[in-house]
Amino acid sequence: MKILVTGGAGFIGSAVIRHLVSDTGHAVVNVDKLTYAGNLASLGAAIESERYAFEQVDICDADALRGVFERHQPDAVMHLAAESHVDRSIHGPADFIQTNLVGTGVLLEAARAYFESLSGTRREGFRFHHVSTDEVYGDLDGPEGLFTEQTPYAPSSPYSASKAGSDHLVRAWHRTFGLPVLVTNCSNNYGPYHFPEKLIPLMILNARAGKPLPVYGDGSQVRDWLYVEDHARALVTVIESGRVGETYNIGGHNEHRNLEVVERICALLEELAPRHPEGVTRYADLITYVKDRPGHDVRYAIDAGKVERELGWRPRETFESGLRKTVQWYLDNHAWIEGVTSGTYRDWTAKQYGKHG
Repeated sequence: MKILVTGGAGFIGSAVIRHLVSDTGHAVVNVDKLTYAGNLASLGAAIESERYAFEQVDICDADALRGVFERHQPDAVMHLAAESHVDRSIHGPADFIQTNLVGTGVLLEAARAYFESLSGTRREGFRFHHVSTDEVYGDLDGPEGLFTEQTPYAPSSPYSASKAGSDHLVRAWHRTFGLPVLVTNCSNNYGPYHFPEKLIPLMILNARAGKPLPVYGDGSQVRDWLYVEDHARALVTVIESGRVGETYNIGGHNEHRNLEVVERICALLEELAPRHPEGVTRYADLITYVKDRPGHDVRYAIDAGKVERELGWRPRETFESGLRKTVQWYLDNHAWIEGVTSGTYRDWTAKQYGKHG
């Protein structure tokens, strides 16, 4: 297939493209606006492949999108382009509404017009795969229970509300217009090339710099962690073999409290980077508790049984193996880190965490 990937320079999108180019025979068209979190360096060797093409396009630009479809004639769309950080959505929800809702609507219309121009086997094989999040389900009540594909939506933040809305748009275009869609909702991703405002890379980089490790509230919030390369394999499996109109939840079977994650990172750094920054005796001494963010959900956890039973996907990495690989990657890739930690990013972290950023 030739697969059009929106947001392919982002964290998950770049992992998908690396997997498509290195492990499959599919061709890729990367459509990315290249905002602060988009980085073509995250694509690695994939960018040199003859099966890779890049279009710097905003998904809100209908004319530009039509041109992309006409030029490249894709067999499928994997839609990952999104504003994705909860904290940023609290400071500036308008960007999330524009990209996640309006942009998805514009992309759906471009895909629908293109799909309706197809015929025969090309029309029968076309797929629109929308990649979403478990945060649309809201907060799990207590330590038991899991999100399933039937869990009612109850988003808590502007980010999760905008993603919930985009999910509804995708399903409406399937029901009303017959667009052949697939939807996936994933748990928290982590791994190489993750923009450093997110929990795991932020903690690694702050610790190595001898800066405080800001933990919201008491750090008791629970998340299910999914190694990004496992997620990339799952997404490609769904677009290759998933049933049209179905939703698949993708999780890592790794529930951990945020404080526990930070403590594990500190322990790995003691082993892998035992030479501490000046003035630091133990990395764990840098842990600092900051005011909890508004509307902070307490627990997410995914039941990934459907994608495992129907499509045969399972995560390869445990949290222990994946976290070790992630910490080591950040220790080994200073050039990539320096390329994304611009002055703008530093200003934002100072705003978000105050003097603890």
